[in-house]
Amino acid sequence: MASRKLYFDNPRQLSLLYCDKEENLQYVEECFNVTLVTRDGWIQIDGDEADINKGALVFELLKEAREQGLAIKNSDFKGVVDGVARGLEEELRSLYDEATVIKTRRKSIVPKTIGQKQYLQSIQNNDIVFGIGPAGTGKTYLAVAAAVSHLIEGRIKRLILSRPAVEAGETLGFLPGDLQEKILPYLRPLYDALYDMLDREDVAKLIDKGVIEIAPLAYMRGRTLSESFVILDEAQNTTSEQMMMFLTRLGNDSKMVITGDLTQIDIPRSRQSGLLEVKEILKSLKGINFHYFQSTDVVRHHLVQRIIEAYDAFRSSEK
Repeated sequence: MASRKLYFDNPRQLSLLYCDKEENLQYVEECFNVTLVTRDGWIQIDGDEADINKGALVFELLKEAREQGLAIKNSDFKGVVDGVARGLEEELRSLYDEATVIKTRRKSIVPKTIGQKQYLQSIQNNDIVFGIGPAGTGKTYLAVAAAVSHLIEGRIKRLILSRPAVEAGETLGFLPGDLQEKILPYLRPLYDALYDMLDREDVAKLIDKGVIEIAPLAYMRGRTLSESFVILDEAQNTTSEQMMMFLTRLGNDSKMVITGDLTQIDIPRSRQSGLLEVKEILKSLKGINFHYFQSTDVVRHHLVQRIIEAYDAFRSSEK
């Protein structure tokens, strides 16, 4: 038997790592066959040397995450423990070793949860990424941030943002006003994200020059989008045909991010959601990644996470 103590600046710094839950400490003990004792900002790990190393690695990785400003949730803690238990040390270190910072002209954006950081790393490493999960997890906002950063750095020539205008059946004809006024309500969240990262005057100039394009999904048909960062938002409201059409627009030196919430499908029940279908069709293709956000990734008001969890529990009880 061996023993090792890990020291932290204060008791609160330590308790935040295991979410202030004794059952999480018990989970480490069960997974690695060690005994944990914690007092006044330190934690002692007793057991075989190899098992102690695994237990210590869990807390070292979580400390790195906290130092980067990431919030540690219960699911994150267990995910790190399970990863270490499965021997995924290299993958975990690549996630936590360096901070992820997205620089735009108005602000620097950093992920607030481990899930958000994994999402941004996925965008960096894949040509097509699907961000699927509940409202408030930053799916679209972080995708726009990554796209703006690519544009500022000159890695792409165009930024294209699109949404299906489901409520108007994509005809939009009966709404008052000109074309821009008709489609604006469906595209407003994309404008809002851009205005948070670029000056309004710069956004207007880039739109006038065609460097930034914000348009309904129907306007993507027949195009090849090269040297572009293309984002499709609210993708749960695409049909199977629309999803295939959009994905096959991908040109050379381009990236695509498709975001959606499968609990908020607004298309008629007689039509299959393109997002629901595509996650089965393309799940094994190299270069395409599906990132699933959890309710613990919600970064809006704390009640939003609880609302989502309550709805999930209610739907599960109905099945």
